[in-house]
Amino acid sequence: MRLRGKLLLAEAPMVLALVAIAIAGAMLVSRLGQGANAILEDNYRSVLAAQRMEAALARLDRGALFVVAGERARAKGEMAGQRQRFEEELEAQEENITEPGEREATVALRASWAAFGRALDGLLSEEEPGRLAASYFERLEPRLDGTDRAAQDVLEINQDAMLRKSDLARRLANRSIGWLTAIALAGSLLSVFASAALTERVLRPLSVLGQAARRIGEGDLAARAVIEGEDEIARLARELNTMAERLQKYRQSSLGELLEAQRASQATIDSLPDPVLVVGLGGELLQANRAAGEALKVDVERGGIGVLDPAIRELVEKAIQHVAAGRGAYAPGVDQAARLVTSEGERYLLPRASPVEADEGGISATTVVLQDVTRLLRFEELRNDLVATVAHELRTPLTSLRMSVHLLVERVAPELDEKLADLVFAAREDCERLQSIVDELLDLSRIQAGRIELRRSAVAAEALVDRAAEAARAAAAERNIRLESEALPGIGEAFVDPERVQLVFSNLIGNALRASSEGGVVTVRAVAARDRVRFEVQDGGPGVPPEYRQAIFEKYFRVPGAASGSAGLGLFICREIVQAHGGEIGVESEPGKGSTFWFELPAAAVE
Repeated sequence: MRLRGKLLLAEAPMVLALVAIAIAGAMLVSRLGQGANAILEDNYRSVLAAQRMEAALARLDRGALFVVAGERARAKGEMAGQRQRFEEELEAQEENITEPGEREATVALRASWAAFGRALDGLLSEEEPGRLAASYFERLEPRLDGTDRAAQDVLEINQDAMLRKSDLARRLANRSIGWLTAIALAGSLLSVFASAALTERVLRPLSVLGQAARRIGEGDLAARAVIEGEDEIARLARELNTMAERLQKYRQSSLGELLEAQRASQATIDSLPDPVLVVGLGGELLQANRAAGEALKVDVERGGIGVLDPAIRELVEKAIQHVAAGRGAYAPGVDQAARLVTSEGERYLLPRASPVEADEGGISATTVVLQDVTRLLRFEELRNDLVATVAHELRTPLTSLRMSVHLLVERVAPELDEKLADLVFAAREDCERLQSIVDELLDLSRIQAGRIELRRSAVAAEALVDRAAEAARAAAAERNIRLESEALPGIGEAFVDPERVQLVFSNLIGNALRASSEGGVVTVRAVAARDRVRFEVQDGGPGVPPEYRQAIFEKYFRVPGAASGSAGLGLFICREIVQAHGGEIGVESEPGKGSTFWFELPAAAVE
């Protein structure tokens, strides 16, 4: 039997179990349906007929009262068709007798209805007004009550039957669920055990084949896979044995061993999906994998890396220089990936280099892996676009909400009690925090899209400091923090975009205010630094731990344990703006003694 047939046979118990469960379920559902149909067919029509007969009696009684009151015209309209309706429903009941005692009750109802009809005819034929009331109360009303009780007896018999059958159906449903569950569990267990046993029997040769392949892969070429049969696995085992025999013969020569080592090395790097280059110290190309040949069009026979795309060659040379200088492995950031146009479209390659050490020590070559980061960059672009879109959509409703909360604070908060006023002020602070986060996200999207244009001009350093301090003075007053500015005259001018620099100040001062405790001091200063102007924001907060002083300038990073209130983008935006000016940014901090965030910007040229 072929392997496909064996696998299908192994799945047969599961299929049979499912069929059995489906048949059992269908039978149980059919029984439940029959119970429900019995209730509808046997009793529901009788209940409906009894209720309609009672309604018709009520209308006839009302018409009779109109006759007694002398309103024969209204009585005729009230009783129109009611006797015919009662008769039709009574005939329907007589044709639907299904319960014990129901026939006797129906016969009694027919007799009572006949007596009521005679009494009603007598009332309608009575011409003397004085006799109408006596005819109604002496003859008609007793027969009306008898007919109503008879209809009620029919109704109660069928209602009791419906309740009894409903209870029976419910018990049947509960038993059916139990049976179906038991059948499903039993069928599932049996099918699982049977399928597992058959599957294990089918796949046992694969275990033998795998063990033989593993031993051959480890170098034991004497290993053989002994499998009987004519299916695909048996044929594969024979092919494996033939291959092992040929390899064993080939290994016996020293040339074979050398070629085997070379081919193993080449196969190793060929198995990598990214281009791999092994470059000597003189720039000659020693080895390249298949991906490098297809993507970069390089060939070891031609040697050298001069045939590479200029952008790729520049990155590869930079990586080789880094490794040759003894600096260890080279692993740049994703933003340094180079663009390569291929027949399949654009690809972005990022070089990762590591040294190849010689037997006598030192570096003999450099291995460069050009990692394909195209999808990573596209995912980053998609994420940035999503963040920008969400932030843009949030900005308008958030502005309206923020304005409403501020108006509420100014006009209504003084009249509220203390708890409500605290809630209103908390809402205002949350709106401000959300506005800050949205602004940071929008600034981030503009930076990453390259849409920030610097409009530089020469601006006095003290003017930048004073403007930044003045903008934050109200926020400092709310927190009861003293905000000081220091800028000695004669520092000079900075060649900057003042609006972007104010955004840097705003982020740094805002962080300093949040880090400082009530009654603290935050200082903003400017000092001269060679051909630059250095700006500093100093606080008295808990400081930044040494292990986080570089990471805090990365995107979305927040120091663990720090108070929440931003998206972790403020310092990243500051770094991007400062670096766009050609400047530097950093932090000096000592745990428990505050932090000083500084950035240096180019000074304006002195004419």
